[in-house]
Amino acid sequence: MKSVSVHNRLGRVLIKSFTFIFLIFFSLSSNSQEVDEARQKAGKKLFQSLCASCHKLDKKLIGPALGGVEERRENEWLLAWIKNNAELRASGDRDAIAIFEEYNGSVMSAFPQLSDQQINDILYYTTVGELKKADPVNPDGATVVAAQGSAPEWLIYILAAAIIVAFLLIASLLKQVNELKGNVAEGQKSNLQRDLSELWEGIVQNTFIKVMSTILLLLIAAYVGFGTLYKVGVDEGYMPLQPIAFSHKIHAGDNKIDCQYCHSSAKHSKHSGIPSVNICMNCHKNIAEVAEGTKVEWDGVTYGKAELDKEIAKVYEAAGWDPETLSYTGDEKPIKWIRIHNLPDFAYFNHSQHVTVAGLKCQKCHGPVEEYDEMRQFSPLTMGWCIDCHRETDVDTKGNEYYEKIHQELAKKYNVEKVTIAQLGGLECGKCHY
Repeated sequence: MKSVSVHNRLGRVLIKSFTFIFLIFFSLSSNSQEVDEARQKAGKKLFQSLCASCHKLDKKLIGPALGGVEERRENEWLLAWIKNNAELRASGDRDAIAIFEEYNGSVMSAFPQLSDQQINDILYYTTVGELKKADPVNPDGATVVAAQGSAPEWLIYILAAAIIVAFLLIASLLKQVNELKGNVAEGQKSNLQRDLSELWEGIVQNTFIKVMSTILLLLIAAYVGFGTLYKVGVDEGYMPLQPIAFSHKIHAGDNKIDCQYCHSSAKHSKHSGIPSVNICMNCHKNIAEVAEGTKVEWDGVTYGKAELDKEIAKVYEAAGWDPETLSYTGDEKPIKWIRIHNLPDFAYFNHSQHVTVAGLKCQKCHGPVEEYDEMRQFSPLTMGWCIDCHRETDVDTKGNEYYEKIHQELAKKYNVEKVTIAQLGGLECGKCHY
């Protein structure tokens, strides 16, 4: 009877939960508005080609945010402003003059070539924004787009709450079922204890088993101990959580930014260096958000657009940059990056010798960085690893005056066409330890 009662309660709660979800979804869906997809696409195309370099829909760039601009200005005024804003200012229009002064006299390009219909298509796009993927289409061709921030987000929260409630009820039901089986489990436990006790007594009384077990344990301890000590200071795979979710995959992979644009000192000095926030701001003065659909795997969590835009805001905070006024405030906060690659003080390594002289790619030591969201240590960076590389790597002498003469001498000495780093003296202790 108890089990039946629990099933009945579970059924009633689930029915109520899904009924509530259906009603909420229906009410939110009823708030959708019909959008002319053809006009939206035409307006978006014009906006991206003529306006996007200075304007965004939801925030300031060089000019003001244009989302919902038709709610703030009359259509007739907007047509006049877009076609020739200088002429509108010259006529003494107060609003036109006020905008000109607010943006420090920045002159907006005139677009007299645009027809009223084309301008209205652009304005239509600023009103409806982006069409969502897989939007339903009406028979008359108009696409139905849900109002921003309505059904999808709320529906996810409600579904999550309903799933949690259902899970708790099912867990409670399983607990009660297990309680009914308690006596059987106790009986099995007693039998198991008795069997283990008899097995242990047999092992203790056998001298051969005791000796062999002791030897085996000592060998295992020696193996584990040596392996553990050997790995002291070897941090292969080390991937600390950085203060900003910087994705090398997005920058070096998707956007093809050269490694040495940020790590420029690798060409000229011992260290590759951590780029200053000024390097970040070279691009991020104008890139305040990531593209729709961008995702990054960070510390086991998938970051979407909302989370990644917040990470860009951290860069602004570090640089003392105000994205609203597009100016520096002077209030800077250093980014406390966590170092990943770290050689011991008694080992000398020079990046410029490997990058500029030897012409090695960064991936040789750092792995496929262009595929990493989170940066990690790809190589063990042990002495044995370096020695193996010096033994196996041929010196590239073509067009490299640094090695040309010595290569000729070594080629005669060893009677070979190619010379390895080891033959060049790359195994001498003093090369790295002095």
